[in-house]
Amino acid sequence: MTMAKEGVVAARPMTREEKKVILASSLGTVFEWYDFYLYGSLAVMIGAQFFSSFPEATRNIFALLAFAAGFLVRPFGALVFGRLGDLVGRKYTFLVTILIMGLSTFLVGLLPNYATIGVAAPIILIALRMLQGLALGGEYGGAATYVAEHAPNGRRGFYTAFIQTTATLGLFLSLVVILTVRLTLGEEAFMAWGWRIPFLLSVVLLGISVWIRLQMQESPAFKKMKEEGTHSKAPLSEAFGQWKNAKIALLALFGLVAGQAVVWYTGQFYALFFLQSILKIDLFTANVLIALSLILGTGGFLFFGSLSDKIGRKPVILAGCVIAALTYFPLFGALVDYGNPKLSRALEDVSVQVVSDPADCGSLFNPTGTRKFTSSCDLARDVLAKAAVRYETVAGPAGQPAQIMINGTPVVSYDAAAIPAETVKDTQAAFSKAVSGALVAAGYPTAGDEEIAKIDSFGDLFTGNIVMIVLVLTILVLYVTMVYGPIAAALVELFPTRIRYTSMSLPYHIGNGWFGGLLPAISFAMVAQTGDIFYGLWYPIVIALATAVIGFFFVPETKHRDLNTYDH
Repeated sequence: MTMAKEGVVAARPMTREEKKVILASSLGTVFEWYDFYLYGSLAVMIGAQFFSSFPEATRNIFALLAFAAGFLVRPFGALVFGRLGDLVGRKYTFLVTILIMGLSTFLVGLLPNYATIGVAAPIILIALRMLQGLALGGEYGGAATYVAEHAPNGRRGFYTAFIQTTATLGLFLSLVVILTVRLTLGEEAFMAWGWRIPFLLSVVLLGISVWIRLQMQESPAFKKMKEEGTHSKAPLSEAFGQWKNAKIALLALFGLVAGQAVVWYTGQFYALFFLQSILKIDLFTANVLIALSLILGTGGFLFFGSLSDKIGRKPVILAGCVIAALTYFPLFGALVDYGNPKLSRALEDVSVQVVSDPADCGSLFNPTGTRKFTSSCDLARDVLAKAAVRYETVAGPAGQPAQIMINGTPVVSYDAAAIPAETVKDTQAAFSKAVSGALVAAGYPTAGDEEIAKIDSFGDLFTGNIVMIVLVLTILVLYVTMVYGPIAAALVELFPTRIRYTSMSLPYHIGNGWFGGLLPAISFAMVAQTGDIFYGLWYPIVIALATAVIGFFFVPETKHRDLNTYDH
């Protein structure tokens, strides 16, 4: 690649109009992320409303699958709206994306449930979720490109970092609104109808966002390109059909975005999942802990974005990947120590083995939660994984049912396929009760154990364990800010103006929508398969380290590029 000029470009102060552009773009994107995260936070309520014809466990899974659909279609949104943005302009394209996102969210709040309109309810819900995912696929690339093309040379990392704060702030805003409505209405009213209020409130945010974006002007780089007649006539084929451009998109994905994505999702979503599902911390406490860490750590986006203007995008992003990978095990170990001390002791002191015929043990990979295990080995391991028990699998006699040995005390499993169908449910309940009783007797905590971290009052925020948990979570958020703060500037600078919107959007959304969005399901499946509550961390560690290696050797440094003149 060549540039009109390579070297340090002096930074000039930003004009008042340019500051308005940054604020307007960032504020609108906060609202869009708020819309997107509402669904994930309220998945259980949505499952009860729109998948009520199924058993509770199954409907919750379907609700989460509908949430995942929004992630899976994001790359397609990147293609559709990226192409539009390079053809007709940045401003109007991401005005369209926010309209689609906001209206889809508002309609979820009005949508009749399964009891009212039957199977049409979940079908419409999934369609709205996919529209949200498509819109988000076009939103980020538009906002990042728009801001970067307005920002002065030498300060792009800092100003695009404001866009990077929006995902975290949107998550925080959704948590605050949900908690406020929940506490105001009470649990019963919130479950029945109050969950709709956060969705309906989004129409206010939509109105503000549209008004703000209508005041904005097209980016100077795009206007200059249109005036000169150098814009792309076929941005998709030019971006991905020509190897010189497609190669850069692949390097952006594997050398920057994949690692950024797994660090981002580990530090926020997997941390929240770990608190609730592994440590058995209640929903309210876990959300408050994450919200506090977001408040304390969000300034890191601007710090690391600004630092990338000085030392480069690659050193900041890749260092974040490496540091995170090297410290995840001790940090999540600390979460166990402070969040559930009794569990921490049990992991060290209680010996748990599944003794089974190896032929009886299959794969526990169950990302959708819909698989039904029948073999005695799989049933034994599944109940231990759900109880966050560390165990090992030991070969036993052929043809014999699996046994769970808890400090030498056996609990015999069963083969669900070998007993009458009408007795399976009772047998499963008796087996789970026996395992739970033996674990508690050996030293494992129950779900409501008094040692588990809990926030019941304002004073609880200042207790030692809560302070330490927030400290650890804040460190995880700072890793997020380190890899995510400079990523918009890095991606924008990798591609020329004529195909910038299209080219940067696809690797970003494949990385974040697939590598990152599927992380909780993949990591928990790894935990279930191995019997080690920390084993799921290997997924983000391996991806982050691979990104660091690929990025170090193959991704160019771009902080000195002038976006108004850069071309292949």
